[in-house]
Amino acid sequence: MENGAAPTVPAVIVAIDGPSGTGKSSTSKAVAAQLGLSYLDTGAQYRAITWWMVSNGIDPDDPHAVAAAAGKPEIVSGTDPAGPTITVDGVDVAGPIRTQEVTSKVSAVSAVPEIRTRITELQRSIAAAAPLGIVVEGRDIGTVVLPDADLKIFLTASAEARAARRSGELKGADVNATREALIKRDAADSSRKTAPLAKADDAVEVDTTALTLAQVIECVVTLVEEKRAGK
Repeated sequence: MENGAAPTVPAVIVAIDGPSGTGKSSTSKAVAAQLGLSYLDTGAQYRAITWWMVSNGIDPDDPHAVAAAAGKPEIVSGTDPAGPTITVDGVDVAGPIRTQEVTSKVSAVSAVPEIRTRITELQRSIAAAAPLGIVVEGRDIGTVVLPDADLKIFLTASAEARAARRSGELKGADVNATREALIKRDAADSSRKTAPLAKADDAVEVDTTALTLAQVIECVVTLVEEKRAGK
């Protein structure tokens, strides 16, 4: 950045947590883009390391094997909200990490403490390096990864609303089956010993059930601007 062009607003770190289907990714990307912040999808990082395990013949249900390989893949996240990227060992995995195979195994891999330690360190270093601040979305950002975040938001929505949104994303998937899968994943993520899905005590809860995406984005942008004004 040129001399004299220093940012006039303080850097702000925003943690957005919540279960699948609450609009975390769409909201986080839009808020970051609108406010000129970096953006990090932490779920993509867990999906990426899960994809690597599957691709390399490591059983995701064998925590010892997963732990032993935790340090092997090199995961790089691009933090431009307009075009976030993710690579593993130099390979673009943005598409492959969204397959049903990876989705069904990511909770098991994410529950391994060595995996969470590795990815948490990566996430903290990315957040610390963001020049104007960053919006980080996930499940344990406000509680574990960035407990000192300037603003913590916890998005919620009814299981029905989340399933309808997610099955829409999955092009006509069975809403009931999607709902059952979401509830199962919530239970796995909320009950794991290491860094469970949980709302931080000082998080602002936003129920998105009856809100449009634009309304959720507007709400979060307002919260960030208020926080930044008070810094």
